[in-house]
Amino acid sequence: MILFDKIVFGPVVSRRFGKSLGINLLPLDNKVCNFNCIYCECGWTNVKNTKVKYTSYEDVVSAMQIKFKELGQKGDFPDVITFAGNGEPTMHPQFLRIIDDTIRLRNEYMPMVKIVILSNGVLMNKPDVLEALLKVDLCVMKLDAGNGKLFKIIDQPLNNKSINWYVQNLKKLGDKLIIQAIFLKGVFNNEFIDSTDESNLNDWLNYVVQLRPKEVMIYTIDRETPAKELEKIPSDILSNIALRVNEAGIKAKVYS
Repeated sequence: MILFDKIVFGPVVSRRFGKSLGINLLPLDNKVCNFNCIYCECGWTNVKNTKVKYTSYEDVVSAMQIKFKELGQKGDFPDVITFAGNGEPTMHPQFLRIIDDTIRLRNEYMPMVKIVILSNGVLMNKPDVLEALLKVDLCVMKLDAGNGKLFKIIDQPLNNKSINWYVQNLKKLGDKLIIQAIFLKGVFNNEFIDSTDESNLNDWLNYVVQLRPKEVMIYTIDRETPAKELEKIPSDILSNIALRVNEAGIKAKVYS
């Protein structure tokens, strides 16, 4: 299990974003999320944890100002500022306010750096969350399955909403949307799953075509997973999935 023990971490080298300065809005000692993905490097979501103590707005802004100023003075600019961390960043009750301050501080110290959100998009039905997402440069959203059964097995959304409800939310992001899709196979709860099977791929591709994202980021598991009987997907299969997305007129790339 990998947890981030700082509000601002890095810059680190990201296989998808280059030099990334991470922002963690979640508690520093445990994961908080409204998904419970079987592959998450942060481990399982504690579904009984109903009293979450988020890092304060003031502490987040202070930590960002110190780090942004330091990097700006050194001329050591990251490629992106990435909101990720120990779970789902949009769950922070001051998410919109924090994004406004991130934009302000970015413009002051590192004006050329893009702001990226990694999210599952579940809270986009909240006006303040959607407003915040529409203000940043790129929104990188999960789409790990093409049908409801596999969606519930792989991502285990805690709100029990359908995959179609989820996809309809993603459409609100327009040309800011990037899809990140993990492909895997293995056994979970005594059931064999393979997200690269033809039936799931066809359904998944149909959703991708509906969404017309700026890019589709395709990858497979890279670190230890909470569900122990999962396997990586070979690179040639991932490349074939990317080719099918490209043939639909949408940019896709394999990140391995």
